[in-house]
Amino acid sequence: MSWNINLANTRIIPCEFEYYEPDSVDEAVRLLDKLGPEAKVIAGGTDLLVQVKMGVVKPKYIVNIKRIKEMYGVIDKGDHLFIGSLTTLRELESSELVKNRFQALHEAVSSMGSWQIRCLASIGGNLCNASPAADTAPPLLVYNAELIIYGLNGFKTVSINRFFKGPKKTILNYNEILYGIKIPYENRRHSSVFIKIARTSMDLAKVNIAVKLVIGENNIIEDVAIALGSVAPTPVRAFTVENYLKNKVFSEELIREGCKLVVRDINPITDIRSTSEYREHLSKILVYDGLIKAYNRLLKVM
Repeated sequence: MSWNINLANTRIIPCEFEYYEPDSVDEAVRLLDKLGPEAKVIAGGTDLLVQVKMGVVKPKYIVNIKRIKEMYGVIDKGDHLFIGSLTTLRELESSELVKNRFQALHEAVSSMGSWQIRCLASIGGNLCNASPAADTAPPLLVYNAELIIYGLNGFKTVSINRFFKGPKKTILNYNEILYGIKIPYENRRHSSVFIKIARTSMDLAKVNIAVKLVIGENNIIEDVAIALGSVAPTPVRAFTVENYLKNKVFSEELIREGCKLVVRDINPITDIRSTSEYREHLSKILVYDGLIKAYNRLLKVM
């Protein structure tokens, strides 16, 4: 007999599993290596538990890493910001350092879910869930963030550009965990922006975008980074648009022409939230809006 979990008491988890709570990253990766690919890692649980309740995921083992204290925190490391992967969205939203130095990331986490969700959900969980619409991904892409991964052989660091492999797929092996995020400080005069369009204020994005803009002397675009979500199998950088804009004088006419090129960098689909045609149209608008907003924001601090 088939049944719809959404019509039942969704407090009930409709499968059995063994549950573990390691106290250290070493213990966590040893457990994952021993248990194998059937084990699922949980932090806040705002993605995994929904999938389990719906019967989409049926884990044999659950490894809860929330007790690993070293994987929490927002720490100034001098030349970069370290964010532990267990740091909640609410902690990031409350951080003055994030708000002042990485405004696009602050705007992204502030837009995600409800206050209650942000108090549970972790930035590492949002990345490892690997949704094409993950709101933290575009800001981290434009900031050229690096991800610190821990496995049996210790730490390794990879660019976030290499992390996503497809919907719900990352480069993480079953016996590895995302330990933290490293974001280099930008010492040039710059600004950043995040914009999200969704059906409701707490829904996943139809399209989201982050922009980082560096303006030099004579209004020259020294550097620009643009990333979009929910328009391809993974969050993507709009390299075609970036290359068109770099080393040119910033103007509204230039931006109007440049935003049209985003169609070369995206591959949207039609799903329950939007059509591919609307996502393509919206991407052009958001690239324009993001660049203009980033430029106007920069003018206020010049």
